[in-house]
Amino acid sequence: MMKAVFIDASAALAEATMRLRKEHDVPIRVNQDPDIRPEDIPSVVDDADIVWIDHTSLPTDIASQCPNLRHVVFMGTGARSYMDPEELAQIGIQVHIIKGYGDTSVAECAFGLMWSAAKGFARMDRGIRDGHWLRTDGIQLLGKTLGIVGFGGIGAEMARLGLGAGMRVIAWNRTPKSHPGVEFLSLDEVLEQSHVVSLHLLLNDETRGIIDRNRIQQMRDGVILINTARGALIDEEAMVQALESGKIAHAGLDVFTVEPLPAGHPLTRLDNVTLSAHSAFRTPEATDNLVEAAWQHCRRVSD
Repeated sequence: MMKAVFIDASAALAEATMRLRKEHDVPIRVNQDPDIRPEDIPSVVDDADIVWIDHTSLPTDIASQCPNLRHVVFMGTGARSYMDPEELAQIGIQVHIIKGYGDTSVAECAFGLMWSAAKGFARMDRGIRDGHWLRTDGIQLLGKTLGIVGFGGIGAEMARLGLGAGMRVIAWNRTPKSHPGVEFLSLDEVLEQSHVVSLHLLLNDETRGIIDRNRIQQMRDGVILINTARGALIDEEAMVQALESGKIAHAGLDVFTVEPLPAGHPLTRLDNVTLSAHSAFRTPEATDNLVEAAWQHCRRVSD
């Protein structure tokens, strides 16, 4: 029988892994070391055939040291940020990703960041805690234009929330899409017309840095920028400069180019930024969806 190991499970993922395991599923060992180093992976994997990975890098040369490894189940869609699936395939290891498990949770986070940015909640909260009564003018979102860049499952959920709030919703996707109530335009048009730009793209060679200095300049003055996708979609230095100048009125960010965000990073010193620790997908509902999908991958490859 095949064996599996979850090499970097959080407490919530570990609990769900064992609770959702069925009697005839492959045996699995759960390692709850969130800071496992790549060089420690071979000893943790040992003779397992299937590895579940949440957030740990898996270099190809490290994977080649795991003698029985044939399948990697990556707990999400962004496997390329942690490994090279094509290189792994060349040594007989197939990478499986999981889509859709947290679409609603991530969209709700993006919507919450948008709302906080529009109302200035984070800045007022910090000020009040420091003894300053900072009353700021908010923005009414009713009737404003929400531009969604990337229209997969999360983008569709963000559109549903935006339409429910009475916003005009426009979108751009790399491949043609249609959706009730949403107007699909070119990327240039979305950036130029939107009061709020929310990113929902996968990170790959085509999308890396897609929101560069020039595209930021295309945006409406005083735009709100939301990113719950991947930090590397944005030229971070250009974004910081646009926040400093007011070109971007506020950014709500759950993801960053380097994570965890380094202490003293320029984004931590700006009042017009709301920061979240890559936690958009972290809800009990999304966790169960994610783990159940991982078990489904295991069931398919072990039949």
